[in-house]
Amino acid sequence: MKLPLSGLRVLDLTNVLAGPYCSMVLGDMGAEVIKLENADKGDTSRQFEPQINGESYCFAVLNRNKKSIALNLKDPAGLKIAHQLAAQADIVLENFRPGVVKRMGLDYDSIRANNPGVIYAAMSGFGQTGPYGQKGGFDIIAQGMSGIMMMTGEPGGRPAKVGIAMNDIASGVTALSGILGALIGKLRFGEGQYLETSLLEAGLAWTPWEFGAYFGSGETPSATGTRHRRSAPYQAYRTQDGYVTVGAGTQKMWVTFCEKIIHQPDWPQRPEYLTQALRVKNADALESDIETVLTQKSTTHWVEQLDAQGIPGGPVFGYEQALHDPHIQARKMVHDIDHPIIGPMKTLGLPIKSSGALGSIRMPAPWLGQHSQSVLTHLGYSVAQIEALFAQGTVFDQHRDKARTSD
Repeated sequence: MKLPLSGLRVLDLTNVLAGPYCSMVLGDMGAEVIKLENADKGDTSRQFEPQINGESYCFAVLNRNKKSIALNLKDPAGLKIAHQLAAQADIVLENFRPGVVKRMGLDYDSIRANNPGVIYAAMSGFGQTGPYGQKGGFDIIAQGMSGIMMMTGEPGGRPAKVGIAMNDIASGVTALSGILGALIGKLRFGEGQYLETSLLEAGLAWTPWEFGAYFGSGETPSATGTRHRRSAPYQAYRTQDGYVTVGAGTQKMWVTFCEKIIHQPDWPQRPEYLTQALRVKNADALESDIETVLTQKSTTHWVEQLDAQGIPGGPVFGYEQALHDPHIQARKMVHDIDHPIIGPMKTLGLPIKSSGALGSIRMPAPWLGQHSQSVLTHLGYSVAQIEALFAQGTVFDQHRDKARTSD
C-alpha cells in the first residue's frame, strides 16, 4: 500500500493529546512515527484509566501506528540518542513548555544545524511568544481564555467546557495542517521550516461566526444552549421520549417544517416568525411552540418525518448510542485491532474515506519502549552497546521478555 507519507520519519516528542493526535494522523497517512517517551513512566496518558493488563485503553486508542523508544533524557547517552533520531527525522513534533527543548539542544535551530530540511512543529498552551508565552496551559485553560466557555452551556448558567478536549484536538489538527503545508512547500521549494501553534490560538481560530459578529456589530457571544445564533429553528427540541435536532433555518425549510411536519400552516404568517431574524429574536417563544407539538410523539417519529421532507434532523444520542448506531458501524468508525498486551480491542476508525490509499490502521499502540532495541539497531548501535544502555537505565523496554514487534 503506497500511503502518501510512506518513507517519511517523524520524531514525536509530544505528550497527552494535542501532539499525539497530530502524530497519530501522520502515522495513519504512512509516516514512520517514533514516539520518544520518558523511561520512567512514559507518556502521561499511559496512567489514564481504564487499564487493561496494565495498559491504558485511552492511550492505546490515540497512539496506533507508532513505535515507542523509552529514554532517560537526563542521561547524556539518552540525550545523544534523541539527537541522533532528530538528525534523521523528516518531521519533529514537540509540546514542551517554551524553552525546555532549547535547554536540551532539541530546539529547531539546533536540529536544523545537522538536518537543514527538517520540518519542526511546536505546540504549546499559549505560543512561543507574547505575554503568556511562558505559561503552562491545558485544554480547559485555553477554553476559558478563548471565550469558548462563556458561549457554551445554557443561557444564564455557569461557564461550561465543551464536552470533549476541543482546544487540544484543535491544536493537533492545526499543527497537522501546518505540517502538511510545510511538506508541500518542501516538495516545491526544497526547504524545511519551523511552525508553531497553541491551544489558545487553535481554538480561537474555530470561531469565525462569532468573530465576524463581534467586529461587525459589537456582539459578544453568550451561551445559547443548542441554539444557533443566526438561524432558527436550529437546535435540539424535546420530544415525547428524548430530543430531536432540527435544522430548518432557511425560509423554504421553515415553511415545509410548519406545513408538512408539525402541521401548523399558519405559523409562517405569524408576525414574530415572518423572517429568519425574527425567529432568532423570538427563539424562546419558538422553542415553546415547537415543543408543544413535538412532545406529543417520539423522537423516532419526528426523525422519520424530517427525513421524508428533506429537512435536516436527527436524534440526540448518548455516546453509547452513537457508537452502536448502524450508520457509524457501516462507516467503520469503530475498528477492531489486536494489542500485544490488551488483546483484542477497539479503536476509532479513519474519518476520511478516499478513492486511493490515504490512510490505514496498520499497527496497535506500542507498550512503553517496545521498539527501543529495533530503533537503536537502525541507528547503528551494536548488540553489546544496546545491552549496556539497557543495563545502565538509559534505555527502557517494559516487556523485554516478550517478542519484539518487527519494524
